[in-house]
Amino acid sequence: MKTGLKIGVLGAGQLGRMLALAGYPLDIDFVFLDPAVEACAAPLGEHIHADYSDEAALAEFCSRVDLATFEFENVPNAAAEFVAARVPLHPGPRALTAGQDRLSEKALFTSLGIPVPTHAAVDSRDDLDAAVAITGLPAVLKTRRMGYDGKGQAVLRTPADLDAAWAAIGGQPLILEAFVPFEREVSCLAVRSTSGEMAFYPLVENVHRAGILRTATPTVNDPLQAIGEQHARRVAEHLGYVGVLAFEFFVAGKQLIANEIAPRVHNSGHWTIEAAETSQFENHLRAIAGLPLGSTELRGACAMVNYIGLAPDIEAASRLPGVHTHLYGKTPKPQRKIGHATVTAADAAALQSRLAALLAILPDGG
Repeated sequence: MKTGLKIGVLGAGQLGRMLALAGYPLDIDFVFLDPAVEACAAPLGEHIHADYSDEAALAEFCSRVDLATFEFENVPNAAAEFVAARVPLHPGPRALTAGQDRLSEKALFTSLGIPVPTHAAVDSRDDLDAAVAITGLPAVLKTRRMGYDGKGQAVLRTPADLDAAWAAIGGQPLILEAFVPFEREVSCLAVRSTSGEMAFYPLVENVHRAGILRTATPTVNDPLQAIGEQHARRVAEHLGYVGVLAFEFFVAGKQLIANEIAPRVHNSGHWTIEAAETSQFENHLRAIAGLPLGSTELRGACAMVNYIGLAPDIEAASRLPGVHTHLYGKTPKPQRKIGHATVTAADAAALQSRLAALLAILPDGG
């Protein structure tokens, strides 16, 4: 890799911000393209303030960079194709679009022999009745495109819930998925380089509240680690993937049931900044720049806590041992991720004590 590399990032949110922070020690500079007025990565590089459909802005973006990536998986395919025709884009457009439609995503998993929940397409109110006959109840009705952090979803528990769910999110392509009686939710964070080299972080156990990730804790020697890696490898190799890939699963018995993939660095991997030998952000940059991948080994016990809506008292948090706060420079809003903390400790018992202390000072009581 040459020095002075300039990487373009489609999107300028907190993931782009953390990519830039990981890139500067490697002598990498950044150009961001994002339509948001409040783009929290903008202070860490050049910011082209434009819509993803603006071809003049995309052309300017390409002219300024050596290669490109994205931190936002809902970048329009046309924009990705435009960029990929002019500079190397990693992951490529095929990987970007693979997870943008939940129905085609499930078809991809099935074709690769990866278990998925029973599901059915829903394009009309009559389709919803037919889908319930296939999945049974309870089930989760989801928009096929967009939607994150619990948005664009409705849980159906009884037939009486169908009309309200259709009124809330109907009139667009939907998918109905049978509810999986899971014991845990986990994610497998994989990284694949331009040479095909792959590395995997320990499986991460995720806890959500109101559809938003609250805590993420890597598990050591998880009995399902090998299965998670196998599934992630199949998807990455099938797509010719380059970069960090997050694969989210439901744990049901001894089986991993595929939920979805995120073709980017991922919220459940933020703990890697302090608690892994190489962070997911650095490894993403290594992968797309053609550098050898770094070690994914843990440095000790750790967990990540999202700051949602409001940050804690920073002075109080700073007094807690092993607590490393990251604020994103975002205006606080209800249900908005405005930062996170990594909690580190020498062992699991100390970690739980430190985690409880942090959760106790969060504005919503943890």
